[in-house]
Amino acid sequence: MATQSQPIQNQGRNSAITESGLVKRAETFADRFNKDMDFLLKAVETLPIKEPMWWGTLGTVRPFPNFDPERDAQEIHAALDKKDVNTLVRILTNRNNAQRQGIAQVYQTLTQKDLSQALKKILSGVLEDLLLGLMMTPVQFDAHRLRQAMEGMGTDEETLLEILCTRSAQQLRDITIAYKQEFGRYLENDLISETSKDFTTLLLAILKKEQENMPGVIEFHLIDRDAKALTEALSGKKADSAPWIRVLTTRDSDHLERVLSRWETLRAESVDKVLQKHFSGDLKLGLRILVRTIQNTPLYLAQRLQKSMKKSSVVCGILVSRSEEDLLSVRVEYRRLTNTSLYSTIQKEFKGDLQQALLALCRAEDV
Repeated sequence: MATQSQPIQNQGRNSAITESGLVKRAETFADRFNKDMDFLLKAVETLPIKEPMWWGTLGTVRPFPNFDPERDAQEIHAALDKKDVNTLVRILTNRNNAQRQGIAQVYQTLTQKDLSQALKKILSGVLEDLLLGLMMTPVQFDAHRLRQAMEGMGTDEETLLEILCTRSAQQLRDITIAYKQEFGRYLENDLISETSKDFTTLLLAILKKEQENMPGVIEFHLIDRDAKALTEALSGKKADSAPWIRVLTTRDSDHLERVLSRWETLRAESVDKVLQKHFSGDLKLGLRILVRTIQNTPLYLAQRLQKSMKKSSVVCGILVSRSEEDLLSVRVEYRRLTNTSLYSTIQKEFKGDLQQALLALCRAEDV
């Protein structure tokens, strides 16, 4: 949660900027963003119900062959009556997101009931969260995870970062719209309320994600200029976070990979180690995760799974959100990192229907 503001010093060329100034700038950004959001929401009443998952060739969940939504809806209806959880898990984890949306539509037509509400009546705990997550569109699922990370006492900073740092600019715009539609709240306002100082500035910059370089073009002069700016930001008594935030959030990933590689070559040490030495608190966490996702998103997600395997919400969140994106790559990195397959780890750490659901999303063993 945000703490009461205290004056801080900025190591830029000009005079000191107080933390209240940073908050004021963040609030000004939020006001502008809210006006844009109101315009978008008037033009788009709801997200398309048949919105496909952000398709990637490295997903584990693929379109089910010979898909028949009416047959699936009838089988689910019977399973709900019998409280047959195994059948629910089998069907919902073996259909892709677009197919699940089709099942939900047919179920609504056949029964005049909402499928997600029907699932809530017979499910509970983590399995309920997982299957309800599968029934959401991708942007709805991310919006719900972001809200959960900021609800109640304390804020789950790493979940915020995991989602914001691994989504494209277009995905973040769609998530922002979904967040307002689902909760009647502005995502940027909640980020400002639940975080503080430069960490807030970083999160808002990631959310905005304005790309200033030309994608697909190798700009050698800009690579050198950005690498120099990052170096100079660390030259004072206190590191200046502004250049790091600006460079890392306004360039495309290919350019940033070249900048970070160039920077590590010049300094003969990893970016991660330097960030640990020069920054602290949530800002350090944010910059480190942002850099790691730029360099290798699947590896970062594998590391997060390894660290958080006991946290079912993290495991479910990653497997659901990456199942049609790049979970195959995450599996490969997890195997390299731990010398154990993700599939085997899930078998060991989880039991029952939840285990079967997670294994179905993971899909296969890696030998």
